[in-house]
Amino acid sequence: MRWLKVIIAVCIIAVFLDPVMAFGEIENITSLKSLVSSFDDQGINSRDLAFFLVTHNYDATPVGGHVDVKLNAEVYLLTPNGDRPGLCDINL
Repeated sequence: MRWLKVIIAVCIIAVFLDPVMAFGEIENITSLKSLVSSFDDQGINSRDLAFFLVTHNYDATPVGGHVDVKLNAEVYLLTPNGDRPGLCDINL
């Protein structure tokens, strides 16, 4: 009977944490957008951008002229934007 109570308690906690986990996913893309818009670098290329993102704990890989960033089971394509504000453009 004690194990049943423990299992029910864990299930209830999991149900309440689900919205918190979903908010965490939104927060991550928001954090990424904030990070790349906080800096300007006209000379940044895809390798430099990937290095910058990896140093900020993102799963980033340079692929040709863009960077693939894996975030919450999605792959975002970040393209260095040269002389425009921010470091890159973000696309799904």
